[in-house]
Amino acid sequence: MSRYNDYKKKALKDPEVKREYDALAPEYDIIQAMIDARKDQNLTQKELSERTGITQADISRIEKGTRNPSLEMLKRLAQGLGMQLKVEFIQTSKI
Repeated sequence: MSRYNDYKKKALKDPEVKREYDALAPEYDIIQAMIDARKDQNLTQKELSERTGITQADISRIEKGTRNPSLEMLKRLAQGLGMQLKVEFIQTSKI
């Protein structure tokens, strides 16, 4: 196991760290899905920018997690990747 994975495993034992990590999971899931789809199609950020009209700088910021895309921007990214955007709410516990 890598030192990062060891550190992550140890850090997530802290309930506060785990709570914050879990709270950010949806953002990181979106980022990873976008990166995976772009790389699976052998597209550069510049090529995806040309397909979507979203600047390469904004695509880079989204992938780095420093820019939160709007729903409209996510739809444009999905279309540029030849995909359909799907958003779901999954029940995790009863309120």
